Amino acid sequence: MIRILEGTIFIENIEIFLTKIKEMRKGKDSVILALDADKLAGKDHLMFAIEKAIDSFKTGRNIANDLGKEIMLYASGTRQINRAMKIGVHNGKNNIVLVAIGEDVDLSVFDIMPKDVLQYEGSKNRALMDIFNITDEEIKATGVEKIPELVMERVALVDVLK
Repeated sequence: MIRILEGTIFIENIEIFLTKIKEMRKGKDSVILALDADKLAGKDHLMFAIEKAIDSFKTGRNIANDLGKEIMLYASGTRQINRAMKIGVHNGKNNIVLVAIGEDVDLSVFDIMPKDVLQYEGSKNRALMDIFNITDEEIKATGVEKIPELVMERVALVDVLK
């Protein structure tokens, strides 16, 4: 079962926040992942990355040894975990997407103000272009409205780069 919670949160201390996630997973067959919604090109992008990551584990083609990390690799369109971490949450105000996969996990323990932050908006363009190495030339050729498709292409290319 995949559950997604999106909204805004103020993270005082990222280390404490990530430790809380880790503690919630202890002894459970589950994954909890916190991503920066401002660096995702919509729900299709997130779901595609989740599906690709799950499939990579099923077929033994996974890069990471943890499904959460594998999802981050696909969602960021890279094979390098340090680059994938750029789509994670940070100290301060975040537009956040929490993803829970597996055993029932109570995501309400996180002080998230529900808000639609996952959908693609033009305000995400610069961040998406930076993270996914989308060039100005590509934008001139395809149009700025194609950024979500270009992002999905990068996600799909992670398999080719393996």
